[in-house]
Amino acid sequence: MTPPSNQPLCGVCATKLVKNGKTSAGRTRWRCKNCGASATRARTDVTAKAQLKEFIGWLLGKDSQRSADGGTGRSFRARTGWCWQIEVPQPAPTGEVHRQIIVDGTYFQDWCVLIAFDGTHVLGWQWCDHEKKIAWAQLLKRFPAPDVVVTDGGRGLRSAMDQHWPQTRIQRCYFHILAAVRKHTTLNPRLEAGQEILGLTRQLMRVKDLDAAAAWMGSYASWEAQWEALLKQRTFYRPGTDRPRGVGRHRTWWYTHRSLRSVRALYRQLIADDSLFTFLAADLNDEHSPPVARTTSPLEGWPNRAIKDLLRHHKGLTGDHARTAVDWLLNTLTEHPLDPWELAEQHRRRAKDSTPQKPVTEEPLGPEAYGTGITAEDGLWSRKGWAGRG
Repeated sequence: MTPPSNQPLCGVCATKLVKNGKTSAGRTRWRCKNCGASATRARTDVTAKAQLKEFIGWLLGKDSQRSADGGTGRSFRARTGWCWQIEVPQPAPTGEVHRQIIVDGTYFQDWCVLIAFDGTHVLGWQWCDHEKKIAWAQLLKRFPAPDVVVTDGGRGLRSAMDQHWPQTRIQRCYFHILAAVRKHTTLNPRLEAGQEILGLTRQLMRVKDLDAAAAWMGSYASWEAQWEALLKQRTFYRPGTDRPRGVGRHRTWWYTHRSLRSVRALYRQLIADDSLFTFLAADLNDEHSPPVARTTSPLEGWPNRAIKDLLRHHKGLTGDHARTAVDWLLNTLTEHPLDPWELAEQHRRRAKDSTPQKPVTEEPLGPEAYGTGITAEDGLWSRKGWAGRG
């Protein structure tokens, strides 16, 4: 960016000023050769640029405000307080069709930020209170439909994809599949059926080709067939029997192994959606392109981790300040980060344009209330003293 101009003009005759030494405070003194006027110039642009650089350095770093100014931090907050008002816009859409987009949401305080990531750069983000269809739709509609989306199966995403990216294939994150299965079976399943399905889930991480995928599908089909009778077992209500969570009082029976049935329902849905082994599809793998991710780890381990680290380094930020801090961070992770000073100049121009102008009043032609004051001839002067007394 071109540095601010340092060629002031005379405020009297608009002639170019020349340097004429310094003041006792160390500021440059300027003099007009035409009319001899002398002046100093306050470089508010240079000062603001230095303050913004200091603010961004602190915000994206690990230092506290105390260490930023070597004191209590009050002077730092006074200098850089205006920087919190700068809005960081979303990256401009380029129209590029991406081969894969990894999406995920991360939570902090009362906010959730949904992030779209191509494996190398952040493509965009969306703020919401929690993952839901309308929030995902606002994010997805900014980009052309990619070939595949890698997701953890967050709520509302599938509905938003059906609306905006109906032809895009899905690859479910293996780590999140394992977490969902472990939630139902625990780390040490009591039943043999639970031990087997947990072991099969762990084997997913070792599937790296189509032959291994076919073998895994065969093992899962065998698991369903072997334990079909077990999964159909029912428990009937008797006085004193505790009802499982989610079973209404009107129910007289429920399935005994509800957790294992939930695992089976999860895998049946994944198989029906064809979202288990999308990363192995032949048309998505060629020698000129990097492999499709099978987990959301690239997003979890970079942008999401960076957000958590940022908020941990600057504990105590208000909700608005935390959102602004995350906006600045995500901007640095885009392919073409926006220049902070250009954003600051836009903010300063908007603030200047929105400043209300002092109304211009017409100067009266004569003295105030001209022609309406009382005179001695009117006999209306206030009477004082002993006048009129005998």
